[in-house]
Amino acid sequence: MAKRTAVKNAAKPTDGVNPRQPCPCGSGKRYKACHGSEGGPGDVMVSRPFEGLASECELIALREFVPAATVKLPLVKGDREITLATVLPMAAAGLVRGDGTAFVGLQVQIRSGDISRDLARAIQWAEAAEVGEALSVVGPDNGENPGRLQDILDVDAELSPELHDDFAWWMPPDNQPTGEVALSLERANSAILPTARVDAPGVKAAYWVDAGDKAHLRWVRPEAEEKLLNAMARLHVRGELDLGEGSRYAGSFRAHGLVVPVWDLDRELHSSEWAGPAEALGKRLLDALASVEAEPITDAERRAREGLRGRQITLR
Repeated sequence: MAKRTAVKNAAKPTDGVNPRQPCPCGSGKRYKACHGSEGGPGDVMVSRPFEGLASECELIALREFVPAATVKLPLVKGDREITLATVLPMAAAGLVRGDGTAFVGLQVQIRSGDISRDLARAIQWAEAAEVGEALSVVGPDNGENPGRLQDILDVDAELSPELHDDFAWWMPPDNQPTGEVALSLERANSAILPTARVDAPGVKAAYWVDAGDKAHLRWVRPEAEEKLLNAMARLHVRGELDLGEGSRYAGSFRAHGLVVPVWDLDRELHSSEWAGPAEALGKRLLDALASVEAEPITDAERRAREGLRGRQITLR
């Protein structure tokens, strides 16, 4: 598989980043004081780190809002099976459990401008780590740079994560957590929002989340932002940008170069009851995407698009 550098896949450092917003690298600093400054970190900020992977949308969902999930990584080579996890004990970047199961964490603070590269480094660490070892934070290259996820994973493989109700899977079977791990497990379990993957034909990276007073559908879309907003605006003008009774379009957020539309849902309905409506909406959206390619949006649709754009926030 051909190697590709972070620079080649990167957007310009200022693309899509407000200088006053937190830096996407996770440092906690404002962008203008971190990667956006002349004296900031020397690596290039990659605004769409998972681009080129068939699982791009799924990885964004697991990184941003799925609380407890695991999935086996489709490595192109290697003798050890590596499991990608949303969160590991004490937010570790890597861990080899007592039974030898190797994990890398996705919801971690990154030290570079490229999550894909940091994950590849964590995988490299996990392949060689001993039982019981943990990697708190991914460090710089150790002289054996593995590249990026796009270089070490089967880029055509789809991911089907297993969702968990709690973080009991942190521990090997029949092992009881103690000390800091037990406290970390308790804190993590208390923060979980009930979440389910919406499973329907043509529906990928869509998740139902129970937020307490209401439920939401969060759906990571693979389309370029402008094309997606044009199609959504067309549906909005037609009154078709919802999932039927008990739902309404709430807004969207940007994450790692893609748009994630969000719908408010009636939480009295079971998550599985939204599979059919999501499938139908997906079909309408695909039709609208095709139609805006053939027929430019109208003035009313343009106004609707700007309204949709005004209801966006940027996470990363």
